Amino acid sequence: MIAIVFTWLAVAAAFAAVLVVAAEVAGRLWRTLGVGSAYKAKILCSAIFVSGRDIDPDRADEVSAEAYRTLRFFRARVDRERKRVTASCLGLRPRSAVFRPGLGATLEFGQTLPPGPACAPLAAPTRGLAADPALPWPQGEGSGAPAPPALARVIEDAFREPDPDMPRRTRAIVVVHDGRLIAERYGEGISACMPLPGWSMAKSALGALVGCAVREGRLRLDRTRLLPEWSSDSDPRSAICLEDLLRMRSGLAWTEAYDDTAADVVRMLFARPDAAAFAAAKPLLSPIGSVWQYSSGTANILSRVLRGAVGDEEYPGYPRRALFEPVGMRTAVLEPDASGTFLASSFMHASARDWARFGLLFLQDGVWQGRRLLPEGWVTLSTTPTPQAPGGRFGAHWWLKCPEELGGGTEAGLRLPPDAFYALGHEGQTLTVIPSRRLVVVRLGLSIRIDAWNHAQFLDGLLSAL
Repeated sequence: MIAIVFTWLAVAAAFAAVLVVAAEVAGRLWRTLGVGSAYKAKILCSAIFVSGRDIDPDRADEVSAEAYRTLRFFRARVDRERKRVTASCLGLRPRSAVFRPGLGATLEFGQTLPPGPACAPLAAPTRGLAADPALPWPQGEGSGAPAPPALARVIEDAFREPDPDMPRRTRAIVVVHDGRLIAERYGEGISACMPLPGWSMAKSALGALVGCAVREGRLRLDRTRLLPEWSSDSDPRSAICLEDLLRMRSGLAWTEAYDDTAADVVRMLFARPDAAAFAAAKPLLSPIGSVWQYSSGTANILSRVLRGAVGDEEYPGYPRRALFEPVGMRTAVLEPDASGTFLASSFMHASARDWARFGLLFLQDGVWQGRRLLPEGWVTLSTTPTPQAPGGRFGAHWWLKCPEELGGGTEAGLRLPPDAFYALGHEGQTLTVIPSRRLVVVRLGLSIRIDAWNHAQFLDGLLSAL
């Protein structure tokens, strides 16, 4: 009898274990369905209504190629009248993203989003730029002289596809030397005035916006108690200062992994209406200032700190007033989450020419046409290595080394000027500033496999051609 009881207990335990595993699998599948629907809706909404691209919503490379093959099982419905994209898998876990002028695309989470800011976009991306085409870039949109043959060959090669198993999909290249646009080229269907996603290049733009607020006296690098939920004396996070966030050494727990739908960064971007609140709720994992950890959550906390500094009324138009308009970045759009805070970790669109304008601002020490936009010393701060970052690879929301995934560890990478710094984004987005060569280089594309684009080799060839 005892043996029978133990046998039944073993069977029950095994059955319970099976149920636990099944529940975990079901939960993961349910989560994946929601994230997949959200990703497809958001990416397509931005591509169609921000970039103004005419693409097949179910076959576009952004939502069907290589690592995104799973998204082929998700179907998208584009409502052009309401400027909304809804995606789902067999009708399960539908998610919608809506476009608003001046704010781009935002995922909805059951609420009605308010209209865009009172300030309209500086230009309609699909109708061309408002700047005088007769004026030379960067004041206007006039093109420069044809690129020298050696430079033209380097750029032409960047649009080739040497390995069909690892497509580069280069979409835009702009080269600026001594403040002049000396070369540019665009892929099929891409124009000089088309806003394209920068992904994490947005973090560097956020760093500049924080600099603008510092110059205006709204923020200080040593400011602590940055958020209301961190303000208690009993909360150790109250000691995190603004510079800790800029240098990504807050000590907050975070997982920056894009191949796991349970990872913090994926849940934050595609499953939460308030990204900054999600990231700010994380506990301290390490002593403040002791460990560097790349974190998109940190960037969105910083975006919310900026929101608090300028106020809810001014915040939606602040990027345009403080940075984009003075520099002439007429196509630039920062996209917020459903709470209204800019997802400045990942969602900013701008044309390659406008990304180059942003790089030129940093090449000119934060001064544009005689007007100081960034505080004196801000560029130096941004490009001074964070001591906690291995190998001096990171400054304050700028990368200071070309990553190994982009060829940084190769012979070409070792030849790059040591003063080069980079804004880098998912799928091979790169903005490179090299002060010693008075050079700004923008490369935008859809390199779904990051190692498909060897940025170090491209820069090495470009530098040799100049």
